Amino acid sequence: MAENDVLSGSEERVSGAKVLARALAAQNVQYMFGVVGIPVTEIALAAQELGIRYIGMRNEQAASYAASAVGYLTGRPGVCLVVSGPGLIHALGGMANANINCWPLIVIGGSSERNQETMGAFQEFPQVEACRLYSKFSARPSSIEAIPSVIEKAVRISIYGRPGACYVDVPAEFVTFQVNGNSINYKECCLPPPVSMAESSAVCLAVSVIRSAKQPLLVIGKGAAYAHAEGSIRKLVEQCKLPFLPTPMGKGVVPDNHLNCVGAARSRALQLADVIVLFGARLNWILHFGLPPRYQPDVKFIQIDICAEELGNNVKPAVTLLGDINAVTKQLLEQFDKTPWQYPPESKWWKILREKMKNNEAASKELASKTSLPMNYYTVFYHVQEQLPKDCFVVSEGANTMDIGRTVLQNYLPRHRLDAGTFGTMGVGLGFAIAAALVAKDRSPGQRVVCVEGDSAFGFSGMEMETICRYNLPIIVLVVNNNGIYQGVDADTWKKMVEFQDAATVAPPMCLLPNSHYEQVMTAFGGKGYFVQTPEELQKSLKQALEDTANPSLINILIEPQSTRKAQDFHWLTRSNM
Repeated sequence: MAENDVLSGSEERVSGAKVLARALAAQNVQYMFGVVGIPVTEIALAAQELGIRYIGMRNEQAASYAASAVGYLTGRPGVCLVVSGPGLIHALGGMANANINCWPLIVIGGSSERNQETMGAFQEFPQVEACRLYSKFSARPSSIEAIPSVIEKAVRISIYGRPGACYVDVPAEFVTFQVNGNSINYKECCLPPPVSMAESSAVCLAVSVIRSAKQPLLVIGKGAAYAHAEGSIRKLVEQCKLPFLPTPMGKGVVPDNHLNCVGAARSRALQLADVIVLFGARLNWILHFGLPPRYQPDVKFIQIDICAEELGNNVKPAVTLLGDINAVTKQLLEQFDKTPWQYPPESKWWKILREKMKNNEAASKELASKTSLPMNYYTVFYHVQEQLPKDCFVVSEGANTMDIGRTVLQNYLPRHRLDAGTFGTMGVGLGFAIAAALVAKDRSPGQRVVCVEGDSAFGFSGMEMETICRYNLPIIVLVVNNNGIYQGVDADTWKKMVEFQDAATVAPPMCLLPNSHYEQVMTAFGGKGYFVQTPEELQKSLKQALEDTANPSLINILIEPQSTRKAQDFHWLTRSNM
C-alpha cells in the first residue's frame, strides 16, 4: 500500500459500531439512553466520540421512556440502546408507549450472532419480528454497509406522518467487525417532515360550522403541542373569543390561566357543547370516545389531524381537516380574516361555563384550605402551585396524584407537561424528567423540572434517582405518599392487620408499607431529601429545593391515606384521569 494512501485514509478500517454512530450523527440524533452490555457497549462509546450524549439508565424501560420524551420535546428522535433478548424486551413498554402517544423514538438492539441463529445462542430472541407489533418500522441491516440507509429510513419514518417508534437490529458480529471506510455511503440528514394542508372546501365548511355554533368548544391535544401550533391556536382563540379545553399534555399550548380556558368546567363543557373542534386530540378514552352521555347526541365534531386513519374514529365528524395542525389552523385564520367573526363573550354558553368553573374552583379551594393533618391532595397541590416557576416542566404520574394535579398545577408554556399519556403508562415519570432536564439544560438553561409522583408510581423506576444524581440533573421530585395505590392505610392500622396474620392474606392489595422514607433513596446517592407532613414543612422544603439549582431533590410528602378527589358525577372508570 502506498504511504499517501495510508495518510489520506483511503484504507481506513471502521467498525460497525462506528458506522452506526456516524449514521446517527448524520441524522442529527443528539441523545442516546440505555443500559450497555454485550454486544452494544462499543456503540455507546462510538456515539460519545462523535458528541452524541449518552445517558446510562438503570433499566431499559426507563431508558426508552426518556428517549421517547426527547422525541416529543425536540421533534427529533432520541435513541434507546439495549442489549439482546431481555434487554430489548424491557424496552418494549417504552416502544409501545411512544407508538400510542405518537412520539418519535429509535430503539437499537444488539442481537445474537447470525451464524448461531436457531442454535440457542446467548439471549437469542426473534427481535425484528417481536418489535413489529410495537413500532412503525422494524428491520435488520443486511450488512455493515447497509446501516446508514436503514438508520436514515428509521429516523425519517419516526418523524413523518404520525410520529412513532422504529426498531433497528444489530447482530453482535456487526459491532466489532471492521470494513473499509470507503465502502460506506453515509446518507444526508433526512428533510423535515413535509407540511400538508387541508382542502380549501373543507376549511370553508369548518368555518361555516363554527360560525353557526351556539355552544362551541375548542379541544387542544398534545398533537397541537407537537406541531408547535401554539401561536396560531392562541390567535384563533383570541380573535374569535372561543372557549378552549386542553387535554392533559395539551396544557400550555394556550396558557392555563388564559381567560378563555374552561379546564375547570371540563365535564360540563364536553357535555353541552354543540360544536367541538379537535386540534390534534383523539376521540379515545381520554375524551370518552365522543359518545353520549358525555356528549350531546347531535354534537358536531370538526377533526384536525395529521393521520387520515384517525378521522372518523368512533364518531362520524361533521368536517375533517387532514393536515399539519399549525398549517390548518392558519388556514382557518385566513378565512376568519376575510370575514371577521367573534363568538359573543356574554352569551348564555359563557355564563354556564363560568358558573361551573366558579363552583368547581370553590370546591377545590375548600378542600385545599383544610388544616387537618395528614394533608389531602388539594392542600399539597395548592401549596406547590404557589411556588412553581411559570416556565418549569411539570412531569406527573400516578392515579389521584396525576388526576388532581392536572386540575391544580398550571402550565403556561407548550410541551412543558409530560404524563402517563394515551397509554396510561405508569413508571414513565423519572425517565421523562431526565429527558426534560437534559433538553432544558441544552435549550432553555434555568428552566426547572418538577416531577410529581404518587408513591406507587415512584416505585416503578425509583432507582433512576442514581441516574439523576450521577448526571447531576437538578430535578425536583415530589412523592405524594398516601401509603398505597389509589388509597392506603395508616401505620397503626397496618400494624394491627399484620400483628397476628400474614400480610399476604390480610393486607388490601392496594396497600404499600406506611410512611416509607422515599427521600432516603435520593440522599443515598448524594441528593437532597425532605420528609414533610405539614404545609409549613412543604413550603420550606420546596423553597429550598427551588433555590438549589445545582443539586437534585426529593420531597416525600405524607398525606391522608384515604384522601381522594372531590366528588364527581361519573364513575372513575368512565372519566379521564390523564
